[in-house]
Amino acid sequence: MTAPRPVFPDRTRFSTRRTTQRQFLLRPDEETNNAFIYCLAEAAQRYDVQVILAQMMSNHEHSSTHDPFGNDVEFREHFHKMFAKCQNAYRGRWENLWSTEEPCVIDLMSADDLLHKLVYIATNPVKDGLVDRVHHWPGPNFVKALLTGTPLKAHRPKHFFCERGTMPLEVELVLELPDYIENKPAFLDELRRRISVVEEDCIRERAKTGRGVVGRRGVLRASWRDSPTSREPRRGLRPRVAARDKWLRIMRLQLNKEWQLEYRESRAKWLAGFEVAFPFGTYWLRRFASVRVNPPLAVPAA
Repeated sequence: MTAPRPVFPDRTRFSTRRTTQRQFLLRPDEETNNAFIYCLAEAAQRYDVQVILAQMMSNHEHSSTHDPFGNDVEFREHFHKMFAKCQNAYRGRWENLWSTEEPCVIDLMSADDLLHKLVYIATNPVKDGLVDRVHHWPGPNFVKALLTGTPLKAHRPKHFFCERGTMPLEVELVLELPDYIENKPAFLDELRRRISVVEEDCIRERAKTGRGVVGRRGVLRASWRDSPTSREPRRGLRPRVAARDKWLRIMRLQLNKEWQLEYRESRAKWLAGFEVAFPFGTYWLRRFASVRVNPPLAVPAA
C-alpha cells in the first residue's frame, strides 16, 4: 500500500509520467506539440498552478510547477486526463495512454534543488542521445520560452474538442520562476550556463565513444507504435523529496513521517466511528469523504 502523503499549498514540485509500455505515443509533431501545450496551459489556468518548465519526450513527460493553493493533484489529474483523451483521438487509440504506474512527484526544497531539476528537465533529450543541443529537440521549446520570457500559444485541437464546447479557443502559457527566487535574471543565466555545460560534456563523451545521436529527423521518423529497445530499471527508489542539503532533507522526511503517523491515528479513530479532525494536508478524504481537517500550522517553505 502506498504511504499517504500531504498536499500542502505553496510547494514547488518536479514530476514525471511515462506512457504505457514506454511507447512513443508522445512522439513530437505539430498536432502533438500543440495539444500538449494546450492541455498543460488550460489545466494550469484552471487550477492556478504556475508552470516553471516542462519537457515532452516521446514516451514520457517532465514538469516542474509551483502550486500556491494546494491544487497540484487536481491540476495533474486534469492535464493528464485531457491530454490522454486528446492524443488517443489523434492516434486512433482506445486504451490507456499513460502507464498504470503512478506519476513520480517530488517536492523541491530550495532554489538550488529547483535549478538542479530544471537542468535535468531541459537536457533530457541531450543526455538520452537524441540530439546534440537542447534547441534541436522537435518537441515544444519550453526551455527557450522560460529563458526568454516568450509565451507559448496553442489553439484548441479540432480532432477532439467540440467547436461549441466550453474549452477556450486559444490559450497562452507563460513559464516563470516562483517569487521566492530573489534574483531571477541571475538564476536564468546560471540555468543557461549549466545547460551549455551538459551539452558540451555530452558532445565530448560521444566523441570518445564514437556514438552519435538519433537526430531530429530520426526522432520524427520513428513510429509512435515503437518503444525503446533498452531495458528500463525496475523496483528502484521513488523519492518524494529532493534536497541537496542533507539536513534539510532529513528534516522534511521527519516531518513527513510525523504527518503520516498523525494521519493514520486519525484515520483509525474515524473508521471506528469517532469524531476526529485530520491533519492539515489531508487530500483524498477531505475531497471525497468530507472529513474535518485541522487549520494549517507553520509549514516550512519549499
